[in-house]
This record gives sequence, C-alpha cells and structure tokens, in this order.
Amino acid sequence: MKTTHVVRVLGREISVKSSAPPEQVQGVETYVNERLMEIGGALKSGDAQLVLTLALLNTAEEMLALQNLKETEQEAENRLRGILEKLQSV
Repeated sequence: MKTTHVVRVLGREISVKSSAPPEQVQGVETYVNERLMEIGGALKSGDAQLVLTLALLNTAEEMLALQNLKETEQEAENRLRGILEKLQSV
C-alpha cells in the first residue's frame, strides 16, 4: 500500500507516494539532497536546473555502472555453475 510522504528537496516540500517504509524515503531524501549540495557546491553558478540535471546524469551513470556490475557477476555465476555441474557429472 502506498503512503504519502513529504520530502524537502532544494528547500521545496514535495508530496510523494511510496510503498517504501518512511526510513527508506528519508534515506532517499537525504541522498538526493547530499548529491545536490555536493554538485551545487562545485558550480560557480547557482542554477538549480543545471544542478538537478548534473545530479540526474551522475546518478544515472552510477545506476548503469551497478547494472553492468550485476550482469557481469550473474554471467560469472552462471559460468561457475556450469563448471560445477560438469565436475559433478564426472
């Protein structure tokens, strides 16, 4: 069941619906705000749209890297299972 949560991003309150527990929603809020502060602090301009865009691009890059890592690990696990099956059949 989805519950409405209020999060604050860049000083703006936003209502979001999520089935995640409040602690997890708070963790996401904290992560997003930390990333925005980190990126915003590195920019000379205070352009919120640019900060949000860069944060989104950085987060997408991290997510894709994790997906690739997961796929690589799954491939390695499948190869190891195949080797183990061959060894067990000998």
